[in-house]
Amino acid sequence: MDIPRTIVLFTYFVAIGRATLVGAFGIKEPVSALLTKHVSGIARLKEETQTVVGSIDSVPYNNDVFYLRYCVEDKGIDDLKATLAWRQGEGKSICDAAVAALAKATENGKWNNDPVRNAAPNANKINQYITPSTTLTTTSSQGDLVYCIRAGLIDDKALMASLGSVEELVDFFLYCKEVNALVANDRSLDQDRLVSVITVNDLNGLKLIGGDATFRQALSAASKKSNTLYPALAGPTLLLNLPMLLSALVKLFTPLFPPEVNARLKFERGPLKDVTELLDISHGGKDRESFLKDLDALCY
Repeated sequence: MDIPRTIVLFTYFVAIGRATLVGAFGIKEPVSALLTKHVSGIARLKEETQTVVGSIDSVPYNNDVFYLRYCVEDKGIDDLKATLAWRQGEGKSICDAAVAALAKATENGKWNNDPVRNAAPNANKINQYITPSTTLTTTSSQGDLVYCIRAGLIDDKALMASLGSVEELVDFFLYCKEVNALVANDRSLDQDRLVSVITVNDLNGLKLIGGDATFRQALSAASKKSNTLYPALAGPTLLLNLPMLLSALVKLFTPLFPPEVNARLKFERGPLKDVTELLDISHGGKDRESFLKDLDALCY
């Protein structure tokens, strides 16, 4: 076994978890109370947004939860301006596509995932390799979004060979994050609780030797960038069913992590281990009840 490469993989997963460290997950106050508590801060952020984008009557700027997330994480005008610059610049096509896709996905009152998949950046290439069997978003028992990815089942070499650059895959993952953020903001108002996104990395089938390093690079870059663009959205990151060697390394190194890292980054065996098809943990799926039970034990 290539130990140095294994340690690189391990530190890569830790980096992803470190990028999701936020203080908003588990806030107990109702969103209605939080909106009242932060009303002046939200007003200032709205004023700044209007000077940059003009009208704030459209998605996502017409939802006060967009601004509330900056307030609960103590982000200020400069943080907002950096996000708006991305939204009006290199990220504009991503954000516009997500808004249009979400409208189509919900136009009949029921969720239709096809418009979301089809509108993703570089969907004609990436959707051949990233399917609902390898990447799926569902909900937790508490109403948070749960973004599951089985990287070990993705033919990363073929995927990256089909793309022109790492940035194309980064854009794809940021689009997924934008869709989840829009849904989370809407549901925060509907549920009167601040909805987060729990990330579940199921490492079954992960190759410790081989694989495409640029695929992992894209995952890491998207995770790091989204943490800046989407404050107070990320919940815990779960790394499930690690290969045995990585599990041994976890036991050696996790005591050295800062407490806040250990609080957000959870290594476990068991959840999803016996789930063959990710669609079976979605609503009505045969493995959903057991998955939610495991998830509750880890996150709540």
